[in-house]
Amino acid sequence: MEKRELRCGFTTGTCAAVAAKAAAAMLLSGNPLQHMKLMTPKGTEADLPLFHVVVKQDKASCAVRKDAGDDPDVTDKALIFASVEFLNEALEDGSAAGCSFVREKTGEFGQLVLTALKGVGRVTKPGLSSPVGYPAINPVPRSMIFDEVDEVRRMAGYKGALLISVWIPKGRELAEKTFNSKLGITGGLSILGTTGIVKPMSEEALVATIRLELHMKAVAGLKRVILTPGNYGESFIKEELNLPEGEGVTVSNFIRESCRMVKEEGFEQILFVGHIGKLVKVAGGVENTHSRYGDRRMEVLWDCARAFLGSEEKEAIRSANTMETAAGILKELGVLKPVMSEVVKRIKAYMTDWTGGIPVEVITFSNTLGILSMTPDAPEMIKKYFTADT
Repeated sequence: MEKRELRCGFTTGTCAAVAAKAAAAMLLSGNPLQHMKLMTPKGTEADLPLFHVVVKQDKASCAVRKDAGDDPDVTDKALIFASVEFLNEALEDGSAAGCSFVREKTGEFGQLVLTALKGVGRVTKPGLSSPVGYPAINPVPRSMIFDEVDEVRRMAGYKGALLISVWIPKGRELAEKTFNSKLGITGGLSILGTTGIVKPMSEEALVATIRLELHMKAVAGLKRVILTPGNYGESFIKEELNLPEGEGVTVSNFIRESCRMVKEEGFEQILFVGHIGKLVKVAGGVENTHSRYGDRRMEVLWDCARAFLGSEEKEAIRSANTMETAAGILKELGVLKPVMSEVVKRIKAYMTDWTGGIPVEVITFSNTLGILSMTPDAPEMIKKYFTADT
């Protein structure tokens, strides 16, 4: 069967810009519209239907329904609203709307002020694309919104100031399914996009999220960073290491790529924490631990165990269905501790090489047996994690 090409969609930034452009056109013409077009930065035209159209004498608003294409985006089908209203001289600094973005007067044309209402997040930590306290509307969407509204204003010959507001009614609820709270964005979703187009979920998007989180920690002045592949590691960091939730950066399967980013951001130490089922692959030099790149867990484990066991135990190890089972077998054979010590030793060696020499400490665990092993200096790094020189 021929593989179907995945369908692209439009970003929240494109949806907000379309809604804002339509609202501006309706405000300045007095006529309701059913759809609106714009050209995305990628060069693809968006021609999107409008919902909940309201046109009043001094304000117009509408919504665009987000279409993420075949991307499993939590914002798919969400309504992105925008309104545009006349802005009198007393409000031109945007102060009435709180921290807002302002495009200053150009020639005879007045300011454009962009703010966010319900369901659009606010930035609470430095290092993001919006300043602390401002709406989480990234630079490209901001420019798109300002450019489209300005174009409509100029075509209509209106030179006064305008206030643009965007909101997402279900944004706060949907944001709970994203990384926003961890990144320091509270109260809702981000208005995102660089090309205006959503490509079906890709490794590129996941890596971008990891890079952003590492960058924010670097901006905060941290010199040590905790990496973990996923949810098991996050829970372990909180419950077993007694470190606050969110301290670990979830790197998914991108182990070597994350090591490279850690080096680029200038970190000086890494604590790598994770379930043995994922970490054992790294002990075999596996750079991306996704199963599509092969599942060599038992082979790697046996290679770590061969110095402590005879060939008769090889099949028992290699035929185990899970690493939890394999760890249980090693425990029964009395070699769990030395084998796991070899595992973390190899992980440390590979990751130190991938970072170009940044010191790496490793902790691995299982759900049934708890901590299986850690590199010798891992406890000391945990103690230092919250000291003033982090």
